[in-house]
Amino acid sequence: MKINIIGAGLAGLSAALTLAENGIKSNLISVQQSERAQSVMAEGGINACLNTMGENDKIEYHYEDTLRGGVYLADPDAVRGLCEAAPGIVKKFASLGVPFEQNENGIIQRNFGGQKKKRTAYVKSSTGKMLMTALIDEVRKYEARGMVTRYPNHSLVRLIVKENRCFGAVVQNTYTKEILSLNGAVILATGGLNGLFEGMTTGTTQNTSDAAAMLFSQGVALSNLEMIQYHPTTIGIQGKRLLISEAARGEGGRLYILRSGKPWYFMEEKYPELKNLMPRDVVSAEMVTVSSLPECDDQVYLDMTGIEKSVWKTRLSDLREQCIHYISLDPAKKPIPVSPGIHYFMGGVWVDKNHRTSVRNLYAAGECACQYHGANRLGGNSLLGAVYGGQAAAKTVMNESKENDIKADRAEENTADVSPAFARKICEILYRSLPIVRNESDMNNALSELKALKNTAENQAEMNRANLALAVVQSAIERRETRGAHKRTDYPERDDDNFKKQTVARLQNGKVEITFKEIGEDLS
Repeated sequence: MKINIIGAGLAGLSAALTLAENGIKSNLISVQQSERAQSVMAEGGINACLNTMGENDKIEYHYEDTLRGGVYLADPDAVRGLCEAAPGIVKKFASLGVPFEQNENGIIQRNFGGQKKKRTAYVKSSTGKMLMTALIDEVRKYEARGMVTRYPNHSLVRLIVKENRCFGAVVQNTYTKEILSLNGAVILATGGLNGLFEGMTTGTTQNTSDAAAMLFSQGVALSNLEMIQYHPTTIGIQGKRLLISEAARGEGGRLYILRSGKPWYFMEEKYPELKNLMPRDVVSAEMVTVSSLPECDDQVYLDMTGIEKSVWKTRLSDLREQCIHYISLDPAKKPIPVSPGIHYFMGGVWVDKNHRTSVRNLYAAGECACQYHGANRLGGNSLLGAVYGGQAAAKTVMNESKENDIKADRAEENTADVSPAFARKICEILYRSLPIVRNESDMNNALSELKALKNTAENQAEMNRANLALAVVQSAIERRETRGAHKRTDYPERDDDNFKKQTVARLQNGKVEITFKEIGEDLS
C-alpha cells in the first residue's frame, strides 16, 4: 500500500512521517520543494499547555480558549484531541533540535491573542521555518530508506474518483508536462485559498487555489468558506501583505489611532483584560470601527517602541529586520502603520474529527481542511493544527485504506490554466464584497458579477475557479448572523438557535448548493 500526499508543508510532512514511522510508504507530491512551502512563513509560535510559565495552565484551558475563540463552530471532540496532543508535539520538536527559547524552567512561552495564559512556544519570529527544517530532515531519513518518494514540481490535475470513492490522483510535472497516475488513498494538504484573493493575503503567492477549485468540481464537499480571517497587523508590499506577527503585541506592542490629534490606545480602553491580545476578528473589527469615527484619523499604528532592547535582540529580531527591509521603518524606534489583511482561511474541505472527507478514501489536513478553528483561529494554533492534522489523517488512513487497481484515463486530462485577467477579476469581486464587515446587498451584487464572469470561462480551470468563488459568497450570504470572522451589518447578532452549525457547499449538476449541518454530524 502506498499513500499519496498532496502538499509538502507541515501537514503533508507530518502525515508522511507518521506513515513512515508505522512502516507505510507514501508519495509526497508538491508544486515546490518543502523549503518553499507556506508553512515556512509562519512566525509567532505553536500553542501547547506546557505550564512552564508559572501560570497554572491546563489542557482544559487551551481547549476552552480554542472553542471560545472559534465561537463554538469547531467540533469539540476534534479540538480536544488537538489540545491533548499539543504538549507531546512541542516536546518532540524540541527533541528533534528545534531551538525553542528556553530558560531554567524549560521552554519559554508567550502571550498570544484570545488566550489568558502564556502557552505559545516560539523560535524568535521564525517558528514555522524551524519546525519545517526539523520535519524535512526527519522525512529525508525515511526517503533515503525508500519509505517516502518525493514528486516535487508536480501539480494536482484531478482525483481518480468512482462511485464517491477516491482511488488515486493524476498529477503533472510542471517542468516536463508529463502526466502521472498514482493509485492509492489520497491525503490533501494543499493549504488555504490564497489564490482567490491574489495579492491581498499574507500567504505565499504560489498558492493558487486551483486544487481546491478542482476538488469542488469533482464533488468534494467544502465547509465554512465564509470564515476568512483578517489579521489586524499587516502592511501592503509588492504582490502581497507583509505580516507583522502577533508576537509583537504578545511582547508589548500597542495599537493606537490619533483621536483629536492625540494617541488613543483603543484596545486597552475597550478590552481591559486582554487589551491588544483579543482574538484577531475582534481586533480587526475594532480597527475598522475606530478609523471610521469622525474625530479619528483613518490610520491605525502599532507602537513597539516600548519593547526592551533585549526582547528585540532575542525574540523579535527577524520581525525588526523585515520592517526595515520592506518598509524602511525601524519598529524599535518609530510606530508603524498597520491595517487588517487576509491571513487565514478557517474553512476548506469538509472533514470529520478523523479527517475523512465526503469522498471515501480521501482525507484532508492543514489549512486546506475545515477543522479545529471554527469561526476564528487563535494565533499559535495553525502550526499545531497542521502537524496534528497530518498525524491524525495518516492514522485514519492506516486503519481504513485498501489497495486498488483502478486507472485514470489520460485522454480526459485538461491542464489549461486560469488566465491572470480572469483570476484578477474574481479577486476584485471577492475582496470588494467580503470585507471584515459585510452586507447582503454587496454580496448579492458579487453573485451576479461572478455568474456573469463564469459565462466567459474559456476552460475547465476557469469554470472551477468561478464555482469556488460562488461557493464562498453564497456561504456568506446564507449565514445570516454575525459570528467570529463573519460580521454582518444586516445581521449584527450571533444566532445560536439557527446558525451554530457548519455551512456545507457542494456542486450539484453545475450549480453551487449551500446547506447547514450540525457540528460533529457526518455528511449524508
